[in-house]
Amino acid sequence: MSTFPKHTIDDAPEASKALLEGTKKAFGFVPNLQSYMAEAPELLAGYSALWDLFSKSTLTPHEQQVVYLTSNFENDCHYCMAGHSTLAKMIHMDEGVIAALRAGTPLPDEKLEALHRFTTLVVRERGFVPDADVDAFLAAGYTRRNVLEVILGVATKVMSNYTTHRAHTV
Repeated sequence: MSTFPKHTIDDAPEASKALLEGTKKAFGFVPNLQSYMAEAPELLAGYSALWDLFSKSTLTPHEQQVVYLTSNFENDCHYCMAGHSTLAKMIHMDEGVIAALRAGTPLPDEKLEALHRFTTLVVRERGFVPDADVDAFLAAGYTRRNVLEVILGVATKVMSNYTTHRAHTV
């Protein structure tokens, strides 16, 4: 089995050190995921940039977590699911919504369920979401911009979910 080093700020490649320091400043510690990503400074920089950009999207923090948790479920990423469940609790997301996202079941909130369904289709269909499903997402109160923002959130999770799968992040 191939193993990947779990870096600290001190032993990370030079180009990853400032990124890990920024991560530590933001979270109070360096999560294991970023410790592994540090092996490829470009991956760590890309993930950090997409994370920051998605946080500035027009989706609310709760909606962002719906996208992230749905992607984690669909990509079978237990590490990221645990981390985002904690983040969702920190923003006071409804426990029933979190539980449904963790189980891959319909959400009790109609609008968030439309986001959940659409995100599920984006992941499962690799972006080839039928027009009728895009129209249903728009009819639920979302915008064309939100369609593209969901793609940004899913792309962010592809980076973390796939890294976790390969590096066996725990």
